[in-house]
Amino acid sequence: MPIIRDYRAAALPLALILVPVAAHAHAQTGVAGGLVSGFLHPLFGFDHLVAMVAVGLWGAQLGAPAIWLLPITFPLMMAVGAMLGIIGVPMLSVELGIALSAVVLGLLVLTRTRLPIWGAMGVVGAFALFHGHAHGTELPGAADPLAYGIGFVTSTGLLHLTGILLGLLIAWPLGERAVRAFGGVVAAVGAWFLVGALGMS
Repeated sequence: MPIIRDYRAAALPLALILVPVAAHAHAQTGVAGGLVSGFLHPLFGFDHLVAMVAVGLWGAQLGAPAIWLLPITFPLMMAVGAMLGIIGVPMLSVELGIALSAVVLGLLVLTRTRLPIWGAMGVVGAFALFHGHAHGTELPGAADPLAYGIGFVTSTGLLHLTGILLGLLIAWPLGERAVRAFGGVVAAVGAWFLVGALGMS
C-alpha cells in the first residue's frame, strides 16, 4: 500500500498550495491565468470531480486495457466537447448529461458492471462530451483558450489517476466493498445534481 500512503501524504501539501492559487485564479490573465483557471475548474465542480474519479475506479475494476484506455478516452473526447463549446456549437441538456454521467458511472462502479472495451469507451466518451462542452462554454473571457484547455485536461487526468489509485483497493475484499460503496456515493451525488438540473429545465 505504499503508493496510496504516499498519495495521501501528498494531498495536504497540494491542497495548501492550491488554496492561495484558487483565490487568485480569476484575477490572472494570459497563459498563466488560463492554465490555472483550467486546472482548477474540474476540482471545484463536484459533479465533474466525482464523475472523473469514477472513470478511474471503473477502469481499475475492468483491468487492462480499460484501466488506461478509459482515462485516455475521457480527456480526448472532453477536449472535443470543449472545442464545440468554445466555437458556440450548442448541445442539448449539458447539465443533465453531466449529472447523468455521475449517476451512470457511479452505478457501473457500484455493480462492478463489465462491458466490452468498445462499449466502456463509448459510455465514457459520450459523457466526456458533456463535461467538455461545459468547460468550453464557461471559459473565462480573460483566459488563454489553449492554456485553459491544457489545464483542465491535465487536471482531469490527475482525477482519473486518483480513481485508479483508489481502485487498487479492490485487491482486498474490504477494499473491494469500499470501492463499490464509493460508486454508490458517486451515483447519489449525481442523482442530487440530476434533480437540480431537472428543476432548472
